[in-house]
Amino acid sequence: MVPIEFRKGKIRFIDVTKLPEELVYVETDNVERLANAIEKMEIRGAPAIGVAAALCLAMVAYNSEAKSYNELAEEVRKAAERLRRTRPTAYNLFWSINRMLEKLGKLKDKPLDYVKSEMVKEALNIQLEDIRNNIAIGKYGANLIEDGDTVLTHCNAGSLATAGFGTALGVIRYAYHVQKKKIKIIATETRPLLQGARLTAWELIQEGIPVTLITDNMVGYVMSKGLVSKIVVGADRILLDGRTANKIGTYSIAVLAKHHNIPFYVAAPTSTIDPESKDIPIEHRKPYEVKTVLGKISIAPKEVNVLNPAFDITPPEFITAIITEKGIAYPPYNESLRKILGLN
Repeated sequence: MVPIEFRKGKIRFIDVTKLPEELVYVETDNVERLANAIEKMEIRGAPAIGVAAALCLAMVAYNSEAKSYNELAEEVRKAAERLRRTRPTAYNLFWSINRMLEKLGKLKDKPLDYVKSEMVKEALNIQLEDIRNNIAIGKYGANLIEDGDTVLTHCNAGSLATAGFGTALGVIRYAYHVQKKKIKIIATETRPLLQGARLTAWELIQEGIPVTLITDNMVGYVMSKGLVSKIVVGADRILLDGRTANKIGTYSIAVLAKHHNIPFYVAAPTSTIDPESKDIPIEHRKPYEVKTVLGKISIAPKEVNVLNPAFDITPPEFITAIITEKGIAYPPYNESLRKILGLN
């Protein structure tokens, strides 16, 4: 499944807010429409957001009627600034934008048609690399999964959250389909926007992988009953010390896993690793997401105050290993992640 693609100057993407009721594709050549799609989580998942940003900047260059490099570059940079304001936590977004702008800077003395084609080429390379990286993550991670395991996952880190194949779900797919391991999956519903219920359950059913859906507050119960063998989640940003931002509720799962001595794995490409920041900005979303079910059914008094952080941060001492396309990092992460990034 390819959730986002570049088509002759337009971007076509799956609006994941419509799943699982209907599979809807949206096509646009408008920067603001794409930025809104990211903000409204029609496109979501850190790798997918990064790919969307790259394709968007390629789209701007491809469609530009600029008569000079400086004029074209200004159009691209303006689009980049709009995209930077969409969602603050997912590091892939900023990594992707920076890579595209770096490429643009190297094309300053080239003909405009060449600049445009190279910008599109770079964006498509980012997309293809993400798919390849996901498969590599799946291969490394699947070796940590044993035949007969029941794997718990949170939120959605599958094809819909990436350029294709998935990170956490990539591990599961590889173990099940390639290594032929007889595994079962427990998916948390993932309040308030239900990505686990709507997206992960849907993806796994499409793949024919056995999945059981639970509410978020059942995690302690299933662990205490010995129903969980391993945990694999994705990530939106990872710092060099191993601190990991992922969908709200991940930290709670990690704490419970530590108590029950259950391995807790994070699966993410190296484009999710932030080598410079000392902290992670946490996005806070609108109250209606908590006070309603998907904006449709009210479940709380209109006057009630709401706290709605989209992510939490799991400390490194709760993470058994971090699975990347370049290998598996184990504690201490300050050493292993630096080595994987070639920073030693």
